[in-house]
Amino acid sequence: MKHSRELLAEFIGTFILIFAGTGAVMVNDLSNGAVTPLGISIVFGAVVTALIYSLGHISGAHFNPAVTLAFWSGGFFRRSLVIPYLVAQVLGAIAASGLLRICLGAVGNLGATIPRNGDWIQSLILETVLTFILMLVIFGSGLDRRAPIGFAGIAIGLTVALEAACMGSITGASMNPARSFAPALVGWNWQYHWIYWIAPIAGSQLAMVTYRYLSNNFSDLKD
Repeated sequence: MKHSRELLAEFIGTFILIFAGTGAVMVNDLSNGAVTPLGISIVFGAVVTALIYSLGHISGAHFNPAVTLAFWSGGFFRRSLVIPYLVAQVLGAIAASGLLRICLGAVGNLGATIPRNGDWIQSLILETVLTFILMLVIFGSGLDRRAPIGFAGIAIGLTVALEAACMGSITGASMNPARSFAPALVGWNWQYHWIYWIAPIAGSQLAMVTYRYLSNNFSDLKD
Protein backbone atom coordinates (compact mmCIF):
# COMPACT_ATOMS: atom_id res chain seq x y z
CA MET A 1 0.00 0.00 0.00
CA LYS A 2 1.32 3.42 -0.98
CA HIS A 3 2.35 5.58 1.98
CA SER A 4 1.88 2.63 4.32
CA ARG A 5 5.03 3.54 6.27
CA GLU A 6 3.81 7.07 6.91
CA LEU A 7 0.38 5.86 7.99
CA LEU A 8 1.84 3.20 10.26
CA ALA A 9 4.11 5.82 11.84
CA GLU A 10 1.10 8.06 12.48
CA PHE A 11 -0.82 5.14 13.99
CA ILE A 12 2.08 4.11 16.22
CA GLY A 13 2.96 7.66 17.21
CA THR A 14 -0.59 8.55 18.18
CA PHE A 15 -0.91 5.24 20.02
CA ILE A 16 2.20 6.00 22.07
CA LEU A 17 1.09 9.58 22.75
CA ILE A 18 -2.30 8.49 24.08
CA PHE A 19 -0.94 5.43 25.88
CA ALA A 20 1.65 7.46 27.78
CA GLY A 21 -0.32 10.67 28.26
CA THR A 22 -3.76 9.42 29.22
CA GLY A 23 -2.09 6.47 30.91
CA ALA A 24 -0.40 8.94 33.24
CA VAL A 25 -3.80 10.45 34.04
CA MET A 26 -5.20 7.02 34.88
CA VAL A 27 -2.19 5.98 36.96
CA ASN A 28 -2.44 9.26 38.85
CA ASP A 29 -6.00 8.31 39.76
CA LEU A 30 -5.02 4.77 40.73
CA SER A 31 -2.12 5.98 42.87
CA ASN A 32 -4.10 8.68 44.67
CA GLY A 33 -2.23 11.50 42.97
CA ALA A 34 1.31 10.13 43.00
CA VAL A 35 1.98 11.26 39.43
CA THR A 36 0.58 14.78 40.12
CA PRO A 37 -0.85 17.17 37.51
CA LEU A 38 2.63 18.56 36.85
CA GLY A 39 3.93 15.04 36.30
CA ILE A 40 1.16 14.38 33.77
CA SER A 41 2.14 17.56 31.93
CA ILE A 42 5.77 16.46 31.80
CA VAL A 43 4.75 13.05 30.45
CA PHE A 44 2.77 14.62 27.62
CA GLY A 45 5.59 16.99 26.73
CA ALA A 46 8.27 14.33 26.95
CA VAL A 47 6.45 11.80 24.79
CA VAL A 48 5.73 14.44 22.12
CA THR A 49 9.41 15.38 22.06
CA ALA A 50 10.52 11.75 21.78
CA LEU A 51 8.03 11.00 19.00
CA ILE A 52 9.03 14.01 16.92
CA TYR A 53 12.67 12.94 16.94
CA SER A 54 11.94 9.24 16.39
CA LEU A 55 9.14 9.35 13.79
CA GLY A 56 9.15 12.89 12.42
CA HIS A 57 11.43 11.95 9.52
CA ILE A 58 8.98 9.22 8.47
CA SER A 59 5.53 10.81 8.67
CA GLY A 60 6.13 14.41 9.71
CA ALA A 61 5.02 13.58 13.27
CA HIS A 62 1.52 15.03 13.12
CA PHE A 63 -0.25 12.67 15.58
CA ASN A 64 -3.05 15.21 15.69
CA PRO A 65 -5.92 15.83 13.23
CA ALA A 66 -5.78 19.57 13.90
CA VAL A 67 -2.11 19.66 12.88
CA THR A 68 -2.73 17.65 9.72
CA LEU A 69 -5.58 19.95 8.70
CA ALA A 70 -3.46 23.06 9.33
CA PHE A 71 -0.59 21.68 7.25
CA TRP A 72 -3.03 20.87 4.45
CA SER A 73 -4.81 24.24 4.46
CA GLY A 74 -1.42 25.96 4.53
CA GLY A 75 -0.28 24.05 1.46
CA PHE A 76 2.29 21.84 3.18
CA PHE A 77 0.44 18.54 2.96
CA ARG A 78 -1.21 16.62 0.14
CA ARG A 79 -5.00 16.53 0.16
CA SER A 80 -5.02 12.86 -0.81
CA LEU A 81 -3.30 11.98 2.47
CA VAL A 82 -5.49 14.02 4.82
CA ILE A 83 -8.22 11.43 5.39
CA PRO A 84 -5.77 8.48 5.65
CA TYR A 85 -3.72 10.41 8.22
CA LEU A 86 -6.81 11.31 10.25
CA VAL A 87 -7.99 7.70 10.22
CA ALA A 88 -4.56 6.40 11.27
CA GLN A 89 -4.38 8.93 14.12
CA VAL A 90 -7.87 8.18 15.43
CA LEU A 91 -7.37 4.40 15.20
CA GLY A 92 -4.03 4.65 17.01
CA ALA A 93 -5.64 6.68 19.78
CA ILE A 94 -8.55 4.26 20.11
CA ALA A 95 -6.19 1.29 20.30
CA ALA A 96 -4.27 2.98 23.11
CA SER A 97 -7.38 3.82 25.13
CA GLY A 98 -8.74 0.32 24.60
CA LEU A 99 -5.54 -1.27 25.85
CA LEU A 100 -5.40 1.06 28.85
CA ARG A 101 -8.93 0.13 29.82
CA ILE A 102 -8.06 -3.57 29.60
CA CYS A 103 -4.90 -3.11 31.68
CA LEU A 104 -5.96 -0.48 34.20
CA GLY A 105 -9.73 -0.55 34.20
CA ALA A 106 -12.21 2.29 33.79
CA VAL A 107 -10.38 4.72 36.08
CA GLY A 108 -9.79 8.43 35.83
CA ASN A 109 -12.40 8.68 33.05
CA LEU A 110 -9.71 7.03 30.89
CA GLY A 111 -8.07 10.46 30.72
CA ALA A 112 -11.08 12.05 29.03
CA THR A 113 -11.01 15.83 28.64
CA ILE A 114 -13.97 17.52 30.33
CA PRO A 115 -14.49 21.25 31.00
CA ARG A 116 -14.07 22.21 34.64
CA ASN A 117 -17.46 22.65 36.30
CA GLY A 118 -19.10 22.24 32.89
CA ASP A 119 -17.96 25.70 31.76
CA TRP A 120 -17.92 24.96 28.04
CA ILE A 121 -17.45 28.57 26.95
CA GLN A 122 -14.31 28.87 29.05
CA SER A 123 -12.92 25.61 27.70
CA LEU A 124 -13.84 26.46 24.11
CA ILE A 125 -11.89 29.71 24.30
CA LEU A 126 -8.92 28.27 26.17
CA GLU A 127 -8.58 25.20 23.93
CA THR A 128 -8.64 27.46 20.88
CA VAL A 129 -5.89 29.65 22.33
CA LEU A 130 -3.80 26.68 23.48
CA THR A 131 -3.92 25.06 20.04
CA PHE A 132 -3.17 28.39 18.38
CA ILE A 133 0.00 28.69 20.47
CA LEU A 134 1.01 25.09 19.81
CA MET A 135 0.49 25.35 16.05
CA LEU A 136 2.33 28.67 15.90
CA VAL A 137 5.32 26.99 17.58
CA ILE A 138 5.10 24.08 15.15
CA PHE A 139 5.20 26.40 12.15
CA GLY A 140 7.92 28.61 13.61
CA SER A 141 10.25 25.91 14.93
CA GLY A 142 9.51 23.02 12.59
CA LEU A 143 8.91 24.55 9.16
CA ASP A 144 10.51 28.00 9.05
CA ARG A 145 14.02 27.67 7.61
CA ARG A 146 15.16 30.66 9.68
CA ALA A 147 14.66 28.71 12.91
CA PRO A 148 17.61 26.95 14.60
CA ILE A 149 17.96 23.45 13.14
CA GLY A 150 17.23 20.46 15.35
CA PHE A 151 15.31 22.18 18.13
CA ALA A 152 11.73 21.76 16.88
CA GLY A 153 11.08 18.66 18.99
CA ILE A 154 12.22 20.40 22.16
CA ALA A 155 10.26 23.57 21.42
CA ILE A 156 7.06 21.68 20.61
CA GLY A 157 7.39 19.25 23.52
CA LEU A 158 8.00 22.06 25.99
CA THR A 159 5.00 23.94 24.62
CA VAL A 160 2.75 20.92 25.15
CA ALA A 161 4.10 20.48 28.69
CA LEU A 162 3.73 24.10 29.73
CA GLU A 163 0.23 24.39 28.26
CA ALA A 164 -0.84 21.18 30.00
CA ALA A 165 0.62 22.44 33.28
CA CYS A 166 -1.04 25.82 32.84
CA MET A 167 -4.54 24.85 31.72
CA GLY A 168 -4.79 21.08 32.12
CA SER A 169 -6.89 21.34 35.28
CA ILE A 170 -9.36 23.65 33.51
CA THR A 171 -9.87 22.10 30.07
CA GLY A 172 -7.74 18.96 30.04
CA ALA A 173 -5.40 20.76 27.63
CA SER A 174 -6.23 18.46 24.76
CA MET A 175 -5.23 20.50 21.68
CA ASN A 176 -5.82 17.25 19.79
CA PRO A 177 -9.19 15.83 18.66
CA ALA A 178 -7.85 12.26 18.51
CA ARG A 179 -6.51 12.52 22.07
CA SER A 180 -9.99 13.48 23.30
CA PHE A 181 -12.00 11.19 21.03
CA ALA A 182 -10.40 7.90 22.06
CA PRO A 183 -11.11 8.01 25.82
CA ALA A 184 -14.56 9.46 25.10
CA LEU A 185 -15.36 6.53 22.84
CA VAL A 186 -13.85 3.74 24.92
CA GLY A 187 -15.28 5.14 28.16
CA TRP A 188 -18.48 6.32 26.43
CA ASN A 189 -18.20 9.74 28.01
CA TRP A 190 -19.32 12.43 25.55
CA GLN A 191 -19.71 15.40 27.90
CA TYR A 192 -19.01 18.53 25.85
CA HIS A 193 -16.91 16.43 23.49
CA TRP A 194 -17.64 18.69 20.53
CA ILE A 195 -15.44 21.36 22.11
CA TYR A 196 -12.36 19.20 21.59
CA TRP A 197 -12.90 19.06 17.83
CA ILE A 198 -14.03 22.60 17.12
CA ALA A 199 -11.52 24.46 19.33
CA PRO A 200 -8.30 22.66 18.26
CA ILE A 201 -9.20 22.86 14.58
CA ALA A 202 -10.15 26.54 14.85
CA GLY A 203 -7.00 27.35 16.84
CA SER A 204 -4.70 25.58 14.41
CA GLN A 205 -6.31 27.28 11.41
CA LEU A 206 -5.95 30.66 13.07
CA ALA A 207 -2.27 29.92 13.67
CA MET A 208 -1.85 28.95 10.02
CA VAL A 209 -3.35 32.26 8.86
CA THR A 210 -1.22 34.19 11.36
CA TYR A 211 2.03 32.51 10.41
CA ARG A 212 1.24 32.94 6.73
CA TYR A 213 1.31 36.67 7.39
CA LEU A 214 4.42 36.53 9.60
CA SER A 215 6.36 34.56 6.99
CA ASN A 216 5.49 36.62 3.93
CA ASN A 217 2.83 34.24 2.64
CA PHE A 218 4.99 31.27 3.69
CA SER A 219 7.82 32.35 1.40
CA ASP A 220 10.23 31.99 4.34
CA LEU A 221 9.22 28.40 5.03
CA LYS A 222 10.65 25.22 3.61
CA ASP A 223 9.06 23.62 0.57
